[in-house]
Amino acid sequence: MLKMRLSMGGTKKRPVYKIVVADSRFPRDGRFIEKLGFFNPLLPKEKKERVGLDQERIKYWLSQGAQPTTRVARILGENQIIEMPANGNNPIKAVPKKERNKKDGEGAEAKTETKSDNNAEAPKKDATSETPKNEDTKEAPKAEAAPEAPKGEEKK
Repeated sequence: MLKMRLSMGGTKKRPVYKIVVADSRFPRDGRFIEKLGFFNPLLPKEKKERVGLDQERIKYWLSQGAQPTTRVARILGENQIIEMPANGNNPIKAVPKKERNKKDGEGAEAKTETKSDNNAEAPKKDATSETPKNEDTKEAPKAEAAPEAPKGEEKK
């Protein structure tokens, strides 16, 4: 299967990408069939030197069945070669990382609440058989944790 994708070049922390047509089985920076352009992400979006494309060859390869990757499809869409692809929906990425971690903690609590709700909905036999097991497992780590704490303090 033919793919239109980015092949990385440049130096450390200064990437420059070639837009190439390659077989999907070839390595990312390895063998390719034809170079179709370049992409320099370090330049501002307004500069013409940020992206260079050979539009005729790109249209040819698209007609031959080459599938662009999501990033290449966006680059081609911005340059009006193909339709701009639909934006993906990742609302978590818009939230700052610290707040994401807080929400994950709340999510874990919510998950445990839903599990207990599921147990309540289950037949009474299952709920009673699981409850003693949970109590036993909760008590056992507390008993083990208590002797370990003083040992840790003695080592210091």
